[in-house]
Amino acid sequence: MPNYGVPPLALARGEGCRVWDADGRAYLDLIAGIAVSSLGHAHPALVEAVSAQVATLAHTSNLFLHEPEVRLAERLRELLGGDGRVFLTNSGTEANECALKLAIKHGKANGRSYFVAAENGFHGRSMGALSLTGKASIREPFGPYAIDVRFVPYGDADALKSAVTADCAAVFLEPTLGEAGVVPPPAGYFAAAREICDATGALFVADEIQSAIGRTGAWFAFEHENARPDVLTLAKGLGGGLPIGACVAFGEHGGLFAKGDHGSTFGGNPVSAAAALAVLGVIEKDGLLAHAAEIGEILADGLGAVEHPLLAGVRGRGLWRAAVLTGPHAPAVEAAARDAGFLINAVAPDALRIAPPLVLTADEARSFTDAFPAILAAAEPETQS
Repeated sequence: MPNYGVPPLALARGEGCRVWDADGRAYLDLIAGIAVSSLGHAHPALVEAVSAQVATLAHTSNLFLHEPEVRLAERLRELLGGDGRVFLTNSGTEANECALKLAIKHGKANGRSYFVAAENGFHGRSMGALSLTGKASIREPFGPYAIDVRFVPYGDADALKSAVTADCAAVFLEPTLGEAGVVPPPAGYFAAAREICDATGALFVADEIQSAIGRTGAWFAFEHENARPDVLTLAKGLGGGLPIGACVAFGEHGGLFAKGDHGSTFGGNPVSAAAALAVLGVIEKDGLLAHAAEIGEILADGLGAVEHPLLAGVRGRGLWRAAVLTGPHAPAVEAAARDAGFLINAVAPDALRIAPPLVLTADEARSFTDAFPAILAAAEPETQS
C-alpha cells in the first residue's frame, strides 16, 4: 500500500550504532528505528536472549503463563517502586488502547464522560488511540470518533486546569511531544498535570512510548518531576527492536479490568519478553541511564555551537533531541545528512529528530556534530540570481 511512499534506503544489516544499506554503504544510525533500538544493532545480550528463547518456546497465547512475561512484569514493577499491574502488548498503540479502555471503564463507573489530550500530541493510529491524537492532519480524515476528546495547548497548565473538571474521565499526555518535533513543556508541567488530576479525580495517563527506558537519562521521564501517573504506557525502546509494549496501572486502577475485559493473542510473547528483559538488564549493568544523559549533553552542546542560518537551536533531553530549523528545511537536511552517512529524521518541517541507540559513544556523537555544519550547507536552498 502507498501509505509510506518509497523509503530512500533499504537497510540490510546493523552492528552497534551503524547500519549498512543493500549496496554496502555504512551510516551512523541516529534514529534507532524511531527510538526503538536501545542497545543498537546485533547486541550480543539481545541476540543471545532472543535466540535462546525462540529455541525454547516462541509462543503460548494468553491461555497459558510463561516465565519471561512474569519476570518482565515483575521487573517493571520493581523499576516503578513495587506497585502496578501490567498488561503486555505488541506495540505502543495497543498499550494506549488498553489505557483508553481502562479510562473509559473508570469514567463509566464514576459518571465521567469526556477526555482531555494535547494539541499536536500523538498516541497512535488505531481508532481509539487516534481519537486522542491532536494532530489534525492524521486525525480528521478518519473521524468522527466514538468518544468526546477535548484538546488543549500543550504545556499550558492553566488551559489544562480549565479543561479538566469532575466530569473528565482521564487526561492523556506525553512528557514531551514526540511526533510534533520533540517539544518539551515548561518545567513543572507534568507535576501540574498530576495535581490537576488529583484535584478532580480524573485519571492521569502518561504516554511514555518514546520517552521511557532510559531515553531521557531516567527509566521513565515522569521521574524528572516526580509526577507518577495513574496509568503508564510503554513500548519502543523496551524491546530493543522486538515488538512489545506495556500498560501499567497503579493502585486501585490496576484492578479496573474484570476477567475477559481485554486480551491479546500475541501480547507478552515469550521472545519479545525475553528481549525486553535483556534490554533492561544491559541498561542497568552498563550504566546507560547516566550514559544517555552524558552523551545527550555532548550532542546538544555540539549542535548548539553550530552557527548557520538554517539552524535555530536544539531542544530535548538525554538522547531524545531535536535540531530546530529556521524554516521548513528538515527534509533537505535529512537528505544531506544521509548523503554524509548519518540517519536522522525530519519529524516536522522545521525539526530533525535525533534519537540514537543508548550505546552511542562520545566519538560517534562528535562525528555527527562535527559534520553538521557541512550538512546544513549542503541543504541550503539555492538562491536565484
